[in-house]
Amino acid sequence: MGNGGDVQLAFGDGLSFRQWVDAYQDDLIFYTRQHALLSFYCILAAAVLAVLLAVLVYRSSRLSGLAINAVSVGFTLPSIALFGILIPVLGRNIGSVFPVVVLYSLLPALRNAIVGLQSVDPAMLDAARGMGMSRFRMLWQIELPLAWPVILAGLRVSAQLAVGIVAIGAIVYDVGLGQYAFSALANLGSANTANEALACVLFVAAIGIAFDLAFMLVRRFTTPRGLRV
Repeated sequence: MGNGGDVQLAFGDGLSFRQWVDAYQDDLIFYTRQHALLSFYCILAAAVLAVLLAVLVYRSSRLSGLAINAVSVGFTLPSIALFGILIPVLGRNIGSVFPVVVLYSLLPALRNAIVGLQSVDPAMLDAARGMGMSRFRMLWQIELPLAWPVILAGLRVSAQLAVGIVAIGAIVYDVGLGQYAFSALANLGSANTANEALACVLFVAAIGIAFDLAFMLVRRFTTPRGLRV
């Protein structure tokens, strides 16, 4: 036990977890912000790509199936293998991490965007055509707003995937909280490695929860009142 009843979570003669957090507070804040920002940029890129691709293919069931299947193939590939493919081409930098995280975040966002757009009531679209609305106006003013709750649900899943894959990306480039996990593995059995591993788990989970809460707020304030559940 540490001072004040703190549990000694580290190996050897390491600090208690609370003491370790106090000692490395500045680094934890920096890496947490770095992890959250990179995750946000990857989610944003995945969202834009997913919506654009969904708009291009959702009217055709064949094209929609092809798009989802193509992205699903990339989703099944091990992230470590994808990093290994990109490193010789792009080097050990953020450019090797970003596209892999975006790829893993893309599937749930794309699938939900397509499902959301395809689920719009055809009767509403027929009425809009009867009023002389163009295809773009129907998409922008009717289909996307009605599909928005479903799109957001997919993005919530994408956010959790992005946060997790960014942690794995630390094996390629020193970024985010994943550095603590790989440091703990590299120095297994040394003092404070348990603290590093626990910090990675807890703070990555905290970022995931924060993103989920943010999406709940976005849904509440951007979804038309009649579509709120």
